[in-house]
Amino acid sequence: MRLTLGISPCPNDTFIFDALVNGHLDTGDLSFEVLHEDVQTLNEWALAGRLDVSKISYGVLPRVAGRYALLEAGGALGQGVGPLLVARPGTAAFDPATMRVAIPGRDTTAHLLFSLAFPGAAHKSFRVFSEIEAAVLAGEAEAGVIIHEGRFTYARRGLVRLLDLGEHWERVTGAPIPLGGIVARRSLGPAVRGRVDALIRRSLEHAEARRPALSEYVRRHAQELDEAVMRQHVALYVNGFSHALGEPGRRAVTRLLEVWRAVNPGDGGALPDVY
Repeated sequence: MRLTLGISPCPNDTFIFDALVNGHLDTGDLSFEVLHEDVQTLNEWALAGRLDVSKISYGVLPRVAGRYALLEAGGALGQGVGPLLVARPGTAAFDPATMRVAIPGRDTTAHLLFSLAFPGAAHKSFRVFSEIEAAVLAGEAEAGVIIHEGRFTYARRGLVRLLDLGEHWERVTGAPIPLGGIVARRSLGPAVRGRVDALIRRSLEHAEARRPALSEYVRRHAQELDEAVMRQHVALYVNGFSHALGEPGRRAVTRLLEVWRAVNPGDGGALPDVY
């Protein structure tokens, strides 16, 4: 069975999936056609039902749960890993009523966490995550929400932090931050989804056995080519929750769904079953 698989080019995804997509594992009768796209594109594809297995933002999970089930392995969830709200030096505290803010995609978890902190923000624009810093520096937005390796590069590019949106989430909810997860079509059935989940976990174990080495696959796809930044990225976003959500991770996802419902009151009804 050939499955389409979408992941981002970010080091945490390529680190986790390296062995799976590059022939280092025995996958039996399963094979994978891999596509690398930014997370908002993957979110949009999930909304359209394009791929069999995909990385998505947890922010879009409620909208795709009818078609996709959340897997245990391969995701990014933890503490101290959230997006940051940044601006040029000298910028006052963020004013949601008047200031323009660039956000990496309407359906990203970053947008959800920003909305929790600033529900009244009136001037939002949505861009690919790698364009956010440049937009703020060019004055196209007074502030920007940065994710991924932006956490490690914003200061040297001349930006300052206004708020750690992850810390705000943890303070308000008491839960770790669900950033991105792996979903698989419900139509594949629980047996195939379970096999994919197990292969992702084995792929991660293969990569961790070779730490601190970074493979050529990780290097080739990284947006930020500095090796220290790639290592920081993997260290921050690949953790125990990447092996399995477990009960703490599932509680965090449930809390995020509750916040999503509060932020999106027009999407009434019961919270969806995402597993």
